[in-house]
Amino acid sequence: MLQSIDKKNRIIIYILILFLLSTISNKSNELKKKFNNISSINVSGLSKNNNLKITDKLNQSLYKSIFFLKKENIKKILSKYNLIESYTVKKIYPSEIKVEIEQTNFVAKIPGTKNFLIGENGKIIKNETHNERLPFFFGKFSSKKFLEFTKIIKNSNFKFSDFESIFFYQYNRWDVLTKNKILIKLPEKNLSESLNIAHKIMIDNQFQDISLIDLRIENHVVTKK
Repeated sequence: MLQSIDKKNRIIIYILILFLLSTISNKSNELKKKFNNISSINVSGLSKNNNLKITDKLNQSLYKSIFFLKKENIKKILSKYNLIESYTVKKIYPSEIKVEIEQTNFVAKIPGTKNFLIGENGKIIKNETHNERLPFFFGKFSSKKFLEFTKIIKNSNFKFSDFESIFFYQYNRWDVLTKNKILIKLPEKNLSESLNIAHKIMIDNQFQDISLIDLRIENHVVTKK
């Protein structure tokens, strides 16, 4: 009789141990799932509409483990948005991703349409709500060449807002028409220096009535009224 009771007690103990182990295992799996899976992706820096668009695209990674999420995957998605100048991605443990975006500045627009702008990042962007007056860009667009020209402007005494139009020629030369209707013809080399020479001429009272500054020939300046 005693052996029978002992046997029943052992069975009850085994059942209790199995139940406890099962409960601990389930809770462990739930915690692991909770802490590993991404539950929130927050995007900021652009318009509300564009933030939501990017969030929707990134949400394909929502249920992936935050520990194994590769930033290259986020980069691949963000690279499709020409509005973006730069961004940072932060993993906020246990389960949040924060993407902070810096929008590029618009510096020029494509003539003949109100729908496309050129960003300081050298990319063409579809215009949605931007109404600021920008210079027109004429010529065959090259992102690489435009980025190079953007750096040249930054290193000169001019700003893009000083220009009415920008001209790029296939033989790698630029002209600019200022807002006060002075056409500046630039050489192929030493553009920053040439732009600064043109700027000095423009603020000199002796050249108030000029309409052309030609700097294409090295060490020569030609002006025309």
